[in-house]
Amino acid sequence: MLVLLPPSEGKAASGRGAPLKTGSLSLPGLTAAREAVLGELVELCAGDEEKAREVLGLSEGLRGEVGKNVELLTAGARPAGEIYTGVLYDALDLGSLDAAAKRRAARSLLVFSGLWGAVRVTDRIPSYRCSMGVKLPGLGALGAHWRVPMAEVLPEAAGNGLVLDLRSAAYAAAWKPKGEVASRTATVRVLHAPTRKVVSHFNKATKGRIVRSLLASGTAPEGPAELVEALRELGYEVEAEAPAKAGRPWSLDVLVDEVH
Repeated sequence: MLVLLPPSEGKAASGRGAPLKTGSLSLPGLTAAREAVLGELVELCAGDEEKAREVLGLSEGLRGEVGKNVELLTAGARPAGEIYTGVLYDALDLGSLDAAAKRRAARSLLVFSGLWGAVRVTDRIPSYRCSMGVKLPGLGALGAHWRVPMAEVLPEAAGNGLVLDLRSAAYAAAWKPKGEVASRTATVRVLHAPTRKVVSHFNKATKGRIVRSLLASGTAPEGPAELVEALRELGYEVEAEAPAKAGRPWSLDVLVDEVH
């Protein structure tokens, strides 16, 4: 099983360990594309601060994030699973999983990123600020920048099993499973059961809990149909829609009664 996650806007501080080594990150086929974004981002933020804030879409209160990006090549790195914070990652709570579940997380979780493309939760990275929606002056839109290298690398990373896609739209645009991989991919929405409306905050929390439940239970569904059954056994109310055509992903709705 491969689980595709969005990153979080909020991030913990960089670590005190050795700085980033791009060549040590998972998915080495993305190294050249990562280094291109990294170099461009550091150069941008080391120059005109106001221009950098505008490009990155940062408010006045987030001015300090520009300085953080300037230090990306020298800042200490720590596991991505510790860097990413926010609602989904709070609910996932990787640090409290038992050893076996942590090993499953290391194998199966892939976090998408405007800067790194995609990383494993065990990959050591510094804290940064660069969303997938950014358009860097020399590279253009990051979503477009990542499509070609992602298309070359991600099908192999997906292996032969289930792909559980929990990404937001901006990050999903960087790689869309196709063909046989798409047929074993499931996307998830979280709906308020009484109204059937998509919920935002609880959407992220529920997705974090779903991933935690799968990791903690050791459940390894082979495909979307098996995922539906596994989630129901874990106590989730799930409605599933198989694709009308071959080579399309499944759509799963997880229904929640409370929205908070």
